[in-house]
Amino acid sequence: MMTLDTPLKDKVILVVDDEPDVIETIEEMLDMCLLHKAADYDTAFQYLMNYTYDIVVLDIMGVRGFELLKISASMDFPTVMLTANALTPEALTKSINLGAVFFLPKEKMADLKEYLEDVVLNGGKSMWLKFFDQLGSYFNKRFGSDWKEKDKFFKEYEKKMKLDSKKSEQFNDNSNQDD
Repeated sequence: MMTLDTPLKDKVILVVDDEPDVIETIEEMLDMCLLHKAADYDTAFQYLMNYTYDIVVLDIMGVRGFELLKISASMDFPTVMLTANALTPEALTKSINLGAVFFLPKEKMADLKEYLEDVVLNGGKSMWLKFFDQLGSYFNKRFGSDWKEKDKFFKEYEKKMKLDSKKSEQFNDNSNQDD
């Protein structure tokens, strides 16, 4: 069977989750990548200290995911948070503030490959604007339709992302006119 090329082909990805079935599922999904797998904080920490990653995928609960995120982000590894139990606006805020590029509920894990492809195509930069666009209705159902309005952080952050996106588009338009 011939598979289409994917930007994930041969990428080195660290997956950290304390649930073996989650790691196994991701391993099957990302068979075109070189995957390092860790089921605990200590193993993940050793991997982060000894390898360079194109993407890091972290669970939050059971593996001290936020501590690993701090390390991963400080090393400029694009990091995606993948969680079920820590699915709260507070965990989302903390993920953004600590430098994650994306936050995916485990319920949406079937879409992980697509989101990771977007991370690679976007040069490892933040995917939060796309996140809010694509998963907004999911979070509205989960947290209530006014969850972003209730939290000043989300209102301000979304406004800033849209402004940054507009500036980036204008810059690209201007540089294309210079050619």
